[in-house]
Amino acid sequence: MGLNKEEFLALENKARELRKLTVDTVMWAGGGHIGGALSAIDILTLLYYKYMNIDVSNPKWEDRDRFVLSKGHIGVGFAPVLADKGFFDKELLKTYNHTYSKLGMHLDKNKVVGLDASTGSLGHGLSIALGMALGGRLLGKNFKAYCLLGDGECNEGSVWEAAMAIAHFKATNVITIIDRNKCMIDGRTEDVMGLEPFADKWEAFGFEVRTVDGHDLYALTEVLDYAIKAQNKPVAIIADTLKGCGVADIQDDYRYHYASVSEDAAAKYKKQIDEYHDKRLKLQEKSNG
Repeated sequence: MGLNKEEFLALENKARELRKLTVDTVMWAGGGHIGGALSAIDILTLLYYKYMNIDVSNPKWEDRDRFVLSKGHIGVGFAPVLADKGFFDKELLKTYNHTYSKLGMHLDKNKVVGLDASTGSLGHGLSIALGMALGGRLLGKNFKAYCLLGDGECNEGSVWEAAMAIAHFKATNVITIIDRNKCMIDGRTEDVMGLEPFADKWEAFGFEVRTVDGHDLYALTEVLDYAIKAQNKPVAIIADTLKGCGVADIQDDYRYHYASVSEDAAAKYKKQIDEYHDKRLKLQEKSNG
C-alpha cells in the first residue's frame, strides 16, 4: 500500500485529533488509562483510517476485518476512534465510565457499536483473534484479524499459548501487534517481569518479527504491508512506543498508566500534543529534503 505525502499529512493530523480527544475523554470520565492509550494512537490511526476493511453503515458485515484490543483497559483511547469513525455519536464520550453509560472502562461489544470483542481481562485477546481468523478460514473469508497487545500483558501465559497455536495453524491472517511502551501499572516492564530478549521469544514461538518505531507512520506502514502479505509465517510487530506519547508532562512515566485529568491539565496536555505533532511534521519535512 505504501504511504504518500498527502496520506501521511491526513493521518498525522488525525492522530493529533485523536490524542486530544482521548485527553478530553479521560477528563470527562474523571480518570482513565491515559498512558497506554496515547502510546497506541498512531497504531490505531493507521489501522482504522488506512488499513482495515470495514463499513461503518454495516458494522456486522461478515467480510469486514476484525480488530481485537487485547489491552482492553485503553478503551478511553479506542472509544474516541470508534466515535470519530461514526459508529456512535461523539457526545457519548462525555459519559465514558459514568453510571448507566454504554461506554464502560472496559468496552462491551454488546453495548458499543463497532466493537468486535469485549476485552479487559488481560491475556485473552490474541486467542480471540485466532478464533476469528480460523473461523474466517473455515468460511472461506479473506478478512484479517488484527490484535493489539500490551507488553506488560505478555506476562500472561495465555498470550504464549495463543502464539503457539497461531504458528502451528499458520494463521497468517492474524496480525499481531505489541505496544512496547516498556511500562506497566507497577513500573518498568523490565523491572516488574523482564520480557527481553522479547523479539527472540516471538521468533522461538514460530513468528517472523518486525521491530519498528511505533510513532513513525511511514515505518509502521512498511511493516503492516509486510505482515498483511505474509504467507509462510505469521508476523509479530513489536512497536516501540512511549507511554503517554505526545504529552511531555507524562511521557514515558509508568505513574501515568492511569490518571485523572483536570480541565486546566487537559488544556495544557492538548497544547503539548500540538507542539509534539508540529515537531513531528517538521522532522518529516526535513528528512524528505
